[in-house]
Amino acid sequence: MLHRFLAISVAAVVAGSSLSALAAEQVLDGIAAVVNKDVITFSQVRELIGPREQMIRENVHGPEQAKMIRELRLAAVQELIDRQLVLQEFEKNKFSIPDHILEDHIRTIIREQFNNDRAAFIRTLQAQGYTIQRFRKLESDKMIVQAMRQRSVKVSPIISPDQIRSYYNKNLSQYSSKEEIKLRMIVLRSDNPEAKNIAEELRRKVVAGEDFAKVASLYSEDSSKESGGDWGWIDRSTLNERLTEAAFNVRTGQVSRPIEISGNYYLLYVEARKNAIAKPLSEVRGEIEQHVLQEERAAAQKKWVEGLRKKAYVKVY
Repeated sequence: MLHRFLAISVAAVVAGSSLSALAAEQVLDGIAAVVNKDVITFSQVRELIGPREQMIRENVHGPEQAKMIRELRLAAVQELIDRQLVLQEFEKNKFSIPDHILEDHIRTIIREQFNNDRAAFIRTLQAQGYTIQRFRKLESDKMIVQAMRQRSVKVSPIISPDQIRSYYNKNLSQYSSKEEIKLRMIVLRSDNPEAKNIAEELRRKVVAGEDFAKVASLYSEDSSKESGGDWGWIDRSTLNERLTEAAFNVRTGQVSRPIEISGNYYLLYVEARKNAIAKPLSEVRGEIEQHVLQEERAAAQKKWVEGLRKKAYVKVY
């Protein structure tokens, strides 16, 4: 019965796996951690995080690079410890994955990622330093971990109305349209020593009734000058923090006071406004139920693995 259950659980997760791209480094190996009777090596850590570490090396420099790589490696060791504990639990219960399940899984990868070209699949493995046997072992381990996590976690599929309401209230921004304003702007560059005085004079003209778009087309010194300083509809992610705060505090039909940033002066005029509108709870209830259920499953799985850790001998080097 247990054998049959694991076969069903594994079959349910095979579609989610993918082929990792990683060439192993040719360096001496060592022990990263010990989990009961099993050793986790530095090569396993590199195998898990190789592409992510390479991305950090290419895009981050200086002390921050070393900090990020160290944190990445430490997190990888913890992930590998958790994985090994789950694999040991699988072995302890004498479960097994039927060969045909694993073969079906690998055929799915070849079909979906290599257009059913097995030769291309083998060439890719070789280029990345894998044997087919090593790849089978890695995929088998992933399937086991997913199946064991699913099997060991019992979560009620019924989410209470209070849970749904609470999640909705805490994450209301996710279910709301963005607040937007229709903005025009005048920019006076810092290379003009009279920029501040000119900005104040232009504001007085607009307050007295001059058309902001006309004033912008005559005096603004940025690329929006030709369109009367028109920036169209913007949300809070469009401008830098200072301009955003100022713009969204301007009332509709009003012009801001001159704003100085790095010697440049800005006048902001809000033509219209769209307030954020939340979707009704009834419209997003199903989506929220799935989110809450996923959170509960993740929390239960974490608790289960923590329980395995408490009963295990774990040493990190």
